[in-house]
Amino acid sequence: MDLNTLFFLVQQMMFFSIPLLIVALGGMFAERSGVINIALEGIMIIGAFSGVLFLFYAQASTSMHPQLLLLVTILISGAAGVAISLPHAYASVHMKANQIISGTAVNMFAPAFAVYVARMIRSVQQIPFANIFYIESVPLLGGIPFAGSLLFQKTYITTYLGFVILAAAWIALYKTPFGLRLRSCGEHPQAADSAGISVYKIRYAGVMISGALAGIGGLVFVIPTSVTFDATVAGYGFLALAVLIFGQWKPGKILFAAFFFGLMKTVSVAYTSIAFLNSMSVPSAVYKMVPYIATLIVLSFTSRNSAAPKAAGIPYDKGGR
Repeated sequence: MDLNTLFFLVQQMMFFSIPLLIVALGGMFAERSGVINIALEGIMIIGAFSGVLFLFYAQASTSMHPQLLLLVTILISGAAGVAISLPHAYASVHMKANQIISGTAVNMFAPAFAVYVARMIRSVQQIPFANIFYIESVPLLGGIPFAGSLLFQKTYITTYLGFVILAAAWIALYKTPFGLRLRSCGEHPQAADSAGISVYKIRYAGVMISGALAGIGGLVFVIPTSVTFDATVAGYGFLALAVLIFGQWKPGKILFAAFFFGLMKTVSVAYTSIAFLNSMSVPSAVYKMVPYIATLIVLSFTSRNSAAPKAAGIPYDKGGR
């Protein structure tokens, strides 16, 4: 494999790995608090839809610097993710509903809502945007031998945002009182409650952080890979759940899992640009199945030894103890 192929693979892998990383970290916060968030797919759709809709209008009426505009759009997608996660939080925490059913409801609602609103606005469900966010080379850093070509050329700021979120998630989870409370509510909520911690508030916070990150992840998935949004994120929310399980609900392992599945996704869509894969007489449909086959294989070997938070998915009844 020559260096150009290596650079291409790493750059493409980042486009697919970073949204998986961000969304899986979001799922980690919810499940570490004790709430299973199977709604990641739906939250990604709402986050991406809100962000792209904002871009659709903003790009026609503002001369804001592209990277600043992207950062504002990311905040909007995160806020939309929080908003759509609140019904799931309320159903899971206060109503003590089945968390799988609640999350599935969000997954069913999100694409229907996105299609309906898009057709109300444009008569079609696709919302276009101008992809003006591509960075050919990061100033100064792009000129570094090897590392510059590998990490700081042909990229988006969303790649670096993913690593910032990873660092912030690790610090928040392991180095702050909030992280300790979050983990305690996901493992032993009764003990946390007896120590004066509000399990309900912590679980709400966990789901809201999860919603913010999943909403951002939806936009981060769409920006580098398309110029329209079609009310879908191609099953990435469910793939992020696989990353979360494979990563054992720990930020460092989630990073490794996101890179692995991102590489599988890269192979599935960019195999024609990889000489030794393109030369093989393998049907294109087989390559497209690679990420999902890898998911099944990995989970079949790792799920048996998974270490999910003990109280994940179990409603907490403060009065019943």
